[in-house]
Amino acid sequence: MQQTQVRRLTYQIRTQIKSEAIVPALRRVVHAADPALPLVNVRTQQDQIDLDLADERLLVSLTSAFGLLALVLASVGTYGVLAYSVAQRTKEIGIRMALGAIPRQILTMVLREAASLSAAAIALGMSASLLVMRFVKSTLFGVSPSDPATLWGAAVLLMIVALGASWIPARRAASVQPMEALRRD
Repeated sequence: MQQTQVRRLTYQIRTQIKSEAIVPALRRVVHAADPALPLVNVRTQQDQIDLDLADERLLVSLTSAFGLLALVLASVGTYGVLAYSVAQRTKEIGIRMALGAIPRQILTMVLREAASLSAAAIALGMSASLLVMRFVKSTLFGVSPSDPATLWGAAVLLMIVALGASWIPARRAASVQPMEALRRD
């Protein structure tokens, strides 16, 4: 009554029928009470919650997409480094095979190298994440920045991705023919 202009009024109505069915009756009741009161933007409580959380959900979607992109790039990078390492060590692998190494040993050697490099990188990354933990604390909800399950889950996921990415170069190294490797320049 004290305001000359009503900018925003919110009515909450509990009903057992669908919201689309009650809107015409609501319009009539509001119009009967005061013809100058508009009834616009009628929505359910769930629609209002969805609207209020739209920005947060967009942020979560974008963050997840960028995280997935980072995981793919890490996988491609690991593959590239291991493929280059295997190509550079072709003669060494050929000599090992000529001296009696079996393909499984070569495969294990390359995967062990990939695992040790990945473990060092993951340890460095976890250390860095613990250092910057206080800066991201305000953006997290329902989980602490030093949550062990999240940190170890991420570490295990990265190790699986690294070993998966190094599988192709390791298989390629295990299939090197000793004579062809020794003939290479």
